[in-house]
This record gives sequence, C-alpha cells and structure tokens, in this order.
Amino acid sequence: MKEIEALLDIMARLRDPEQGCPWDRQQTFRSIAPYTVEEAYEVADAIELDDIDGLREELGDLLLQTVFHARMAEEQGQFDFGDVVRGINSKLIERHPHVFGDARIDGADAQTRDWESRKARERERKLGKGGGALDGVPMALPGLTRAVKLQNRAARVGFDWSAMPPVFDKIREELAELEHEIDSGAELVRIEDELGDVLFAVANLARKLGIDPEQSLRGTNQKFERRFRYVESALAGRNERPEQSTLEEMDRLWDQAKREGL
Repeated sequence: MKEIEALLDIMARLRDPEQGCPWDRQQTFRSIAPYTVEEAYEVADAIELDDIDGLREELGDLLLQTVFHARMAEEQGQFDFGDVVRGINSKLIERHPHVFGDARIDGADAQTRDWESRKARERERKLGKGGGALDGVPMALPGLTRAVKLQNRAARVGFDWSAMPPVFDKIREELAELEHEIDSGAELVRIEDELGDVLFAVANLARKLGIDPEQSLRGTNQKFERRFRYVESALAGRNERPEQSTLEEMDRLWDQAKREGL
C-alpha cells in the first residue's frame, strides 16, 4: 500500500496546475486513451515473448494508466482511485459467490456460463430492459475480437448455426462475392466491404472452434517474421538483399525455412 500511495502522490504532483509537468497537465481522458490501449498491447506482447522482466515493467505502465485516469476524474469531482478499487473488489466478490458465498459451481465451464449470465444482468441494470443483445460491446476493441464478442452475444439469443458446414459455406459465399467485386472492377469501398464480410465469417469459424482469432493471427505473424528473417539472413550470406533477388529464389528459401521448422 505504501508503494501505491507513493504512485498516487507522484501522479498528483505531475498534474499539479502550477508546478506539475506541462505535458501531463494538458492531458484528458480522450488524449490518454490511445496510450492505455497501447500499454495493454505491450503487456500482451511481453506475455507472448515469455519476458517476465518486461511483463513486470509493462504491468507498471498499465497501472499508471489507471492512476492517470483516476486522477483526472478526481480533479473533476467524479471519482478517485479508491472508488476504482472498491468497485472492482465488489464486482469480483459478486461474480464469485462460489468462493465468497455459499453457491456451488461445478467446473470452469459452469463458472464461465454463470459469469456471462451475471454480466448480462449487470448490462441490463445499466442499459435498461429495452437494451439489445449487442449493447455494450466496446467499439475500441480490435476488429476480430469485437466480431467474436458480437457473434457470442447473438448466439446467446439463438442467432447461431448449430453445426460447422454452414460456417464453411458462409466463408465460401463471402469469398465468392469478394472475388466477383474484384473481377468486375468495383470501387474500393465495395471491395473493402466484401473483405470485411470475409474476415467476419472467418472470425465466426474461429469462435466455433474455440480459438481466439487475434491470438491465432499473432502466431501466424510471428511465423511469417521468423521465416522472412531466415530468407533475409540466407541472402545476406551471399551479400544480397531481398530486392536484389527473385521471387522464385525467395520462395525456395522460404520452403527451406519451413522444412527447418521455423
């Protein structure tokens, strides 16, 4: 708690109207929001890299974002850091009656269903009974993640396929529509729209398979990076660069990287 108090004091000094930091003083919720999102991604990146020291540092940066927002709210008389902590404490206790109460929940799957049910009731209290099933899904989420959350919400009220074949059929349908727009020389805005439909359909496949599409794509990004760096390294051994090579040669090196398990 002593360290938390010190952090709160540091943030208060940074925001001091007279002697604080000029940059920190001029920030608002909106101006800081992109940094908050960025820090969350840097936490995820440290986890992906198994970088424990980096994770400790990035979690500190993410905590600073919470303190920053809470300080600005306190200055406006809205809430303070203590209110934030009390709120999450209450929420965790309420959502875990099997730990902090007498309820019984058998297994992680049952806990997930109960958690989602409680979140739905909380949304109903916030938005009213007239709210729709898709209300409250944050707009700022990454596209694939938000697609899955929207699909999950729709599935809870019965708007979902019960088998896999229609999911694949939908992907093929959307790919065909995208190809048609490209072949017909459609405007870019129409092609972009059809490409979005393809990505949405693929996100739905990931959801049905129980796979996080963002995590899956991050893995593929890393795999692409490893293999392309292998190609660059192999060419550098001949004093060549990719732009000095041919696609056929780079493909050959790419296949070699695959054979080596990269």
